Amino acid sequence: MKDKNVLITGGLGFIGSHIADELINENKVIIIDNKSSGKVNNLENPDHKNLTIIEKDINDVNLNEVLKNVDYVFHLAAMASVPLSIDNPEKCTRDNLIGTIKLLDACKANNVKKIIFSSSSSVYGDNENIPLKENEYPQPKSPYAASKASCELYLKTYHEAYDLSYVSLRYFNVFGPRQDKNSQYAAVIPNFISDLLEGIPPEIYGDGEQTRDFIYVKDVVKANIKSCKCEYNGIVNVASGKKITINKLYNIIKKTLGTDIEAKYLPERQGDIKHSLADVSEMKKINYEVDSENFENQLKETINWFKKELND
Repeated sequence: MKDKNVLITGGLGFIGSHIADELINENKVIIIDNKSSGKVNNLENPDHKNLTIIEKDINDVNLNEVLKNVDYVFHLAAMASVPLSIDNPEKCTRDNLIGTIKLLDACKANNVKKIIFSSSSSVYGDNENIPLKENEYPQPKSPYAASKASCELYLKTYHEAYDLSYVSLRYFNVFGPRQDKNSQYAAVIPNFISDLLEGIPPEIYGDGEQTRDFIYVKDVVKANIKSCKCEYNGIVNVASGKKITINKLYNIIKKTLGTDIEAKYLPERQGDIKHSLADVSEMKKINYEVDSENFENQLKETINWFKKELND
């Protein structure tokens, strides 16, 4: 992508900052972020001449003014905490759903070419039809998941009613540099790394044989950008399409760090799903394919980032 005007909501966060860094040199980038979880220093160059940062909540911004001449919108701003959404479903609805509807209205009014929405595999809930396909009926188990599923429906509606182009990307377990270990995205990886670097035995719930489908943050960035360029409108899983047990994941991280610290096994957590795996065949519709063979090198990059953070 080159010579475009883009808006990234939640652009100071884990994933949003990576998208901004990828686009900033050849495009004009506007970021809206209330800094509830994002940080300016997540960006490689927060003073870049092509960058404008609006440190406000999406519900408190004049979106019609911001979106004048914007070509593409990457919408990542959200209350991203399942526990917080359960404690305060009304705020979750305001942040995630109402904010999205306001953004869609502004996109429609300003003839935005396409909006790319960051959804979540949480919309599948406890569905055991593995691997999970996009046409499965949503089974959200939290207000957070329900808000993501609702936003997907609104995007589809705005496409059909107003011809607003969109792609909803359902992220599975995203990991990589800049990830907050307290975030909702694959927190197991930053938790393992942080604990081992501090000499603390990491905690594994259950027997560790539960499986997850992990995807590197830079692959998520590429999927977002590819979604702008394609003609497809709809929902796409963003994942590796490969599963790994938590035990194997831990052993890889332990080996990479050269430590013999053993994990502490705790009782299985109520509500945790046993297995998660995406069907990634629809990713061809956005002309993208994940190189899942690179997983261990991606883990090393992530570990090196955490090491640097710990030493700074």
